[in-house]
Amino acid sequence: MKELSDIGLVGLAVMGENLILNMESKGYTVTAYNRSVEKVESFLDGRAKGKKIRGAASIEELVASLEKPRKIKLMVKAGQAVDDFIEQLIPHLEPGDIIIDGGNTHYPDTNRRTDYLKEKGLLFIGTGVSGGEEGALTGPSIMPGGAPEAWPHVKDILQDISAKVDDGSPCCDWVGEGGAGHFVKMIHNGIEYGDMQLICEAYQIMKDVLGMSADEMHEVFAEWNEGDLDSYLIEITRDILAYKDDDGEPLVDKILDTAGQKGTGKWTGIVALDLGIPLTLISEAVFSRCISSRKDERVKASQVVKGPETTFDGDKKQLIKDLKDALYASKIISYAQGYLLMREAAKEFGWHLNYGGIALMWRGGCIIRSSFLGNIKDAFDKNPELENLLLDDYFRKTVEDAQAGWRRVAATALTQGIPAPAITSALSYFDGFRTARLPANLLQAQRDYFGAHTYERIDHDRGEFFHTNWTGRGGDTASTTYNA
Repeated sequence: MKELSDIGLVGLAVMGENLILNMESKGYTVTAYNRSVEKVESFLDGRAKGKKIRGAASIEELVASLEKPRKIKLMVKAGQAVDDFIEQLIPHLEPGDIIIDGGNTHYPDTNRRTDYLKEKGLLFIGTGVSGGEEGALTGPSIMPGGAPEAWPHVKDILQDISAKVDDGSPCCDWVGEGGAGHFVKMIHNGIEYGDMQLICEAYQIMKDVLGMSADEMHEVFAEWNEGDLDSYLIEITRDILAYKDDDGEPLVDKILDTAGQKGTGKWTGIVALDLGIPLTLISEAVFSRCISSRKDERVKASQVVKGPETTFDGDKKQLIKDLKDALYASKIISYAQGYLLMREAAKEFGWHLNYGGIALMWRGGCIIRSSFLGNIKDAFDKNPELENLLLDDYFRKTVEDAQAGWRRVAATALTQGIPAPAITSALSYFDGFRTARLPANLLQAQRDYFGAHTYERIDHDRGEFFHTNWTGRGGDTASTTYNA
């Protein structure tokens, strides 16, 4: 074992342990530290036994064990715990040392910490890590941002432990300044919410409209995973539907229908509202989890509030084909909205994001990994200034080809009384995006009528505002603010 470790890691929960083992397997010597020393000892006597991993019983011992510039990765609960460990580390570090936060941190905190540590001569990286327990051990997707000067010192380690795509390219590259890395991870998680909700809506239509069994649905998802929809979430859905409980019945049917969430999807929706981006599908996915959590209310309502009887006498095979089209088209909308939000955030915060590179980072290791991401990378390689994925030839044609089936699925869900908020909101966004003239002219007239908020006219230049005295009783004074 080397006299000094290449990197130290704080936090020996599942992700922390697995990342240490991943680093060691790539030839790095690692120092492990945890607030409870017993956990360090247990790790060294267990999974880390005989490996190039040393333990530290204190912050001082951790810092002293590292080669310079020191690199310390925090895998602790996001929030106050990160700030607490930073404060404990600062007195023992020297200018140029690097602290890396690998948790699910909200990007404004990473912005703040990057600036705070820069004042003290230290470098900070906030990096999203996706892939769960298995990814941490065998190769996750890693999205680092923060102080650019830190990147050359950690590049080899982070890229070596990351997942690789078929040509060997690492699913890790520098994302951008400040909180850019954690912002991109937040978008990843928002898209993850959307993908999961879309799959669940397809599942419910198959189950409640077509009356399909878990085994029959398993076969459909297995087939889908061999084509355009090939992805980690389709793959695990296939496996979940085939999994049997001890009595031989599908386990999925026995799981309570209340979904949890940790906040990243909500953050994505809030930022979209702040920046004025129509992130409709992901927002609906978050709200779907919210309504699922109100189980008792739903059960009571189901006994007194009636909707249409669910009956289907159409072509079952055609509806399954339509579901595939609806799922794929809606998925494209979700990514289009997510990329739109990243582009707007880059303008807002002065980040320089590589959109094709982000797609490459998501190609392997992470929860939303799918073959579809290669098409996104190709789109941005062809046009780095692409404003919306729907303006790329591949995605435009794919959605146009899928829309007939997509519309039939939406209509079926609505007429059969099956909630499909993600599929239908995606379709509404598509129709809104491709419509040259929306009814917002009436809306703006309403705003001017009751609040003198003014409006623009189609027969005048943009930026020229007008107010009408609609009732004859108002004055000619208009509001001093105008929000498009």
